[in-house]
Amino acid sequence: MSVRILRHLDELRAATRGWHRAGEIIGVVPTMGALHDGHLSLVAAAKAACDRVIVTIFVNPKQFNQASDLDNYPRTEEEDARKLERFAVDVVYAPGVDQIYPAGFATNVSVGGMTDVLCGAHRPGHFDGVATVVTKLFTQTSADKAFFGEKDFQQLMVVKRMARDLDIPIEVIGCPTIREEDGLAMSSRNLLLSDRARIRAPRLAEVMEETAEALGQGASFGALQARAVSELEAAGFTDVDYFELRSCAGLRLLERPREPARLFAAAWLAGVRLIDNIDVPERPA
Repeated sequence: MSVRILRHLDELRAATRGWHRAGEIIGVVPTMGALHDGHLSLVAAAKAACDRVIVTIFVNPKQFNQASDLDNYPRTEEEDARKLERFAVDVVYAPGVDQIYPAGFATNVSVGGMTDVLCGAHRPGHFDGVATVVTKLFTQTSADKAFFGEKDFQQLMVVKRMARDLDIPIEVIGCPTIREEDGLAMSSRNLLLSDRARIRAPRLAEVMEETAEALGQGASFGALQARAVSELEAAGFTDVDYFELRSCAGLRLLERPREPARLFAAAWLAGVRLIDNIDVPERPA
């Protein structure tokens, strides 16, 4: 069964109008394409929780800081559609830029408080682009539930805050990070890694796990951070944008996991920026 691909907003709204009239629950999985098993786990979660499922594929120009990064982002729509066939999704919404940002578009959605740290500190304006496009996709699909991976945990928190603050009637659901057998977090950007870099890439998750284990044994983060960065550089990562322990609520910097916390990391390997985060067990004083 081929997947139904819609490219225009009026077509999408014609489809969802009937679903709403029938009282059906609509789920949406927003993506930029180049689908991997992490994305497909979100589709499976949506299928289990909703009557209808929309997968969006839109490479959002507003969340890229460099034109070359936008140009190089993998685009594999035909392959993506084949991967989605076995899930029997109801619609793939793959709009052109004119359907998201029509001529004269002048609105920007900005979430304060948690977008100037981690990736936000290194990619100015990135989360404004995320919040703006996700707001558009939420309103265009009129979905009841949205599914995002915890691999982009900061993005998940930003989207939840945006939906709450703007009173968008949608439940934003976070789903666990899906990893390769060697521990590397699945990402569309992994396709850009050379064979040599791909062999080295799992060291990011390994160093994070080692650090989390040491934190669980009572070590302070300050004593671990420099060692972790040094080990990543020794493994071939040329730049570490951040390696930090932060609270799950509010993304505040922490020295010890006295509350629900996560380790966050972003590092460059052979010209590809990899990000990851892992849960750190709470260790009360």
